[in-house]
Parts: sequence; structure tokens; C-alpha cells
Amino acid sequence: MTTYDGKKIVITGGSSGIGLAAARLFTDGGAQVLITGRTRSTLDAALEQLGDGAIAVRSDTASLTDITELAGTVQQRFGAVDALFVNAGVTASASLDSTTEEMYDELFAINTKGPYFTVQALAPLLREGSGVVLTTSVVNVLGLDALGVYSASKAALRSMTRTLARELLPRKVRVNAVSPGPVDSGILDRSLPADVVEAMKDTYRNTIPMQRLGMSEEVAAAVAYLAFGATFSTGTEFPVDGGASQL
Repeated sequence: MTTYDGKKIVITGGSSGIGLAAARLFTDGGAQVLITGRTRSTLDAALEQLGDGAIAVRSDTASLTDITELAGTVQQRFGAVDALFVNAGVTASASLDSTTEEMYDELFAINTKGPYFTVQALAPLLREGSGVVLTTSVVNVLGLDALGVYSASKAALRSMTRTLARELLPRKVRVNAVSPGPVDSGILDRSLPADVVEAMKDTYRNTIPMQRLGMSEEVAAAVAYLAFGATFSTGTEFPVDGGASQL
């Protein structure tokens, strides 16, 4: 029997980066994993890596219709769920002067509103003793240039982690957050111009106490602990940031 044999796990934003690394960890451990993403080709590529233990569903976390349909699919395919990793999110960089309403609304729709209603929709399917993990960010406690809206969306999610943990206590469901620092997961490369990305990575390497970016697999290990191992923890946030928010 492997570590997660027979477990049913849902990962939103599971087709790349941290989400894919977590999906790989769980499927390698014997779990059945349902991942979501917005792009069919990216989901298909993820399935090739994950093998028969994975299911891929195209779903946009900013769409309440998609979230409702996702809950129906999860119920049909899994019935009940042992862990939910709410990881789907985007980043964007803009100064106060250049931030648009469209950018503001998109970041909060995907990073904050979507996760909240994902937990709402899937909560009835969570088994007693299961774990929910939300992806926040080290920037929710740091004041970094041009990341005001992104940071605020993740800080709101940190607050929601506490409230959701309290509300799901009667169901014996734990809710915690993983807070990654700069991780070479690909999200920066997909979201920002190449020259900006390289400059940011150099800055991170020079300022992070551990003098390097993290790896998706390192965050995935923390997710697995919060989902299954941290049986006396709820409402917490686990920094995986090379000491950036602590030292």
C-alpha cells in the first residue's frame, strides 16, 4: 500500500507549476487526482505526465458556472473527496498609477472570489477528517513595488483561510494555507515579459535569505503535509519562502 493509496484529491490549477507538482506527488503515492485548468492543451500535457491516476477537467476558477459544474463532475467521478488543494491563481504587476479596473477585477476574481466559491461548492463532498489547502503568497505580508493588487488578493485569501477553517470545524474538515515565496514554477514566465521576469528572479536570489528560488516540488511537499499530516492544525499558513518572510 502506497502513501495515498485510494485517496481522492482535487487540485484546481493543477496543470502546471505547483499544482502539477502536487498532483504528481499524490499520483505517485497511489491517489486518484482530478486537476483543473483553463487550457485543454496544457491539461492534456499534464495528463501525459500523471498517467492513469489522473483526471483533467477544463474549468475556469473565475466562472461560478464552471465551479458549479466542477462540483457535479467531482461528485460523479469521486463521490467524496479526501483533500482539496485550491491552487488556481494568476499574478500581474502594475504600479498604483498604471493599475486598471480590469486588472484589479481579474486578480480578485481568480485569486480570491474563485477559491472562496470553490470551497463552498466542494465542501459538501469533503470527507470527515479531510484537508483543504489554499495557496496564498509571501507577498501578503510584504510591501513590494507594483504588486499591490496581487498582494491584496492573497491577503484576502489568508483571511478567508481562518474563516473557512472556523466554519468547517463542525464537519471535521481542516483548512490551511501554503504561502510560497518566489518559486520557479513558470507562473512568472507566463504572466510577465521575459526581461522583467529575469530581473525579478535576480532580485529574489539576492534578497531571499537562502539565496535561491524555491522549487514547485518543495511547495508540493508542504501541501501534502497540510492536507494529510497536519491533523491538529487548522486556520494556519505555512510559509515556504526560503526565509523571506521570517528572517
